[in-house]
Amino acid sequence: MGGWGEYLAAWAVFLLSHMLPARPRLRPALVSLLGQRGYVTLYSCASVAVLAWLIAARGRAPYLPLWDWAAWQAWVPNVAMPFACVLLALGIGIPNPFSIGGARPERFDAARPGILGVTRHPVLVGITLWAASHIPPNGDLASVALFGAFALMGLVGMGALDRRRRRAWGREAWLRMSRRTALVWPGVGELGKASAMKRIAFGLAVWLLLLWLHRPLIGAVPLPALR
Repeated sequence: MGGWGEYLAAWAVFLLSHMLPARPRLRPALVSLLGQRGYVTLYSCASVAVLAWLIAARGRAPYLPLWDWAAWQAWVPNVAMPFACVLLALGIGIPNPFSIGGARPERFDAARPGILGVTRHPVLVGITLWAASHIPPNGDLASVALFGAFALMGLVGMGALDRRRRRAWGREAWLRMSRRTALVWPGVGELGKASAMKRIAFGLAVWLLLLWLHRPLIGAVPLPALR
């Protein structure tokens, strides 16, 4: 199977892999069967595998250009990706009750929100930056569909998560929890702390590693000067 058939199949599996575990009865059953750690490990590995297949299928889909390539387009992801990697590094692993998984609210200090003072959804903002910034230099139909869909899912997901939390917590609890956070806007974030600086350094290191591996893994040279 190849071409558009494989690409559409990869999209179908990707969407199902994210929709089915969200079913109210399925996730508790899987956690009960596998344990919390086993479920997270299995789900993470499956998600990475399906994402890798989706990206590979996009590369094998027919090339239908939508616009011509220009050197300036390659600078868009080069400028955006350091910020995206830093946001991901700051957002992954912190107790964030506003996120997709949602840490327990009692683990979150509303008076010291950290990166959540900049955005309640650092991981989704990072993913949106990654996806949106890769649209200009990839002007073919399959690539625009891939990156555009991820950017749209990130933007829609932030609002959807906020609405879900407001309904679940109630207005008073929502206002108390979110008073020093922001949807996507510079806020109170304590980014000068040593722990935050370590995460920022790690994010920048990941960005440099991705820059170095981009050509051997993706097949495209990210820096215009090296083309």
